Amino acid sequence: MTTIIDRIAEIGFEFSPALVQKSIALFAPTAPSPDEERVIRDCAYGPHERQRLDIFLPEGGAKKRPVVVFVHGGGFIGGDKGAPGAPFYNNIGAWAAANGLIGVTMTYRLAPDHPWPAGAEDVAAAIDWLHGHVAEHGGDPDRIYLMGQSAGAAHAAAYVAHDDWRARAEDRLAGAILLSGLYDVARADRNPFQAAYYGEDETAYASCSSLEGFARVSIPCLFTTAEHDPADFQRQAGWVRETWAASHGGNCDFMICKGHNHITPVLQIGGPDDALGPRLLDFIGR
Repeated sequence: MTTIIDRIAEIGFEFSPALVQKSIALFAPTAPSPDEERVIRDCAYGPHERQRLDIFLPEGGAKKRPVVVFVHGGGFIGGDKGAPGAPFYNNIGAWAAANGLIGVTMTYRLAPDHPWPAGAEDVAAAIDWLHGHVAEHGGDPDRIYLMGQSAGAAHAAAYVAHDDWRARAEDRLAGAILLSGLYDVARADRNPFQAAYYGEDETAYASCSSLEGFARVSIPCLFTTAEHDPADFQRQAGWVRETWAASHGGNCDFMICKGHNHITPVLQIGGPDDALGPRLLDFIGR
């Protein structure tokens, strides 16, 4: 019997637009959909048209629920939180609500019009907005968990670990989840996506990196990579894992998403073959 994971192998693992489209097409039919009557769309956390977030509410009137905030990827130049009827990333909001959490998906300003540090600034602004408003919707402002994937993980990592935001993040967050992120810009493979966001001056890349800052982060963090991530993301995961373990007692909360490529771990959250979602719930529960 052919499984979805087997079919991922059939579409290949190189990071390309074709991979993205094939991965989305594979998981769209199984992505859970939210109850739109329990979704608050396009809350503005800033003046720009992309500074918006959606809030997914669980059933029941309980207060002070944990909050999971998802920051999408897209190579710094694209991507979106999703809209009514779209499978992604409504699946993450639906998954959170189904498990009694407040789900939040956010979007942010894009490069090249908005280069470094716009992404981290937008994450900071969204978290500040939620800290002040999420209690109105039953969320606990003291239990906000930030989750980012790919470029979204790079923005989330900068907010969590970079010297410019780390203290602010530790005051606002209960934990962070970084999925296939970019942490050391200076040692990353060069490509047009990074140049669009971090600029052409490679001498400035070290100052944009979050890697060393993770040695000083005190909030819990979970890092993941995919078994078939591109090599650069595999290296980035190894570096951040080593940095964290060296300064946090030799341990690092880390997961390899077996059988998955760079795109598919977040696409299958909440679906019938979800292996990542249970690990996220375990992390949040702890």
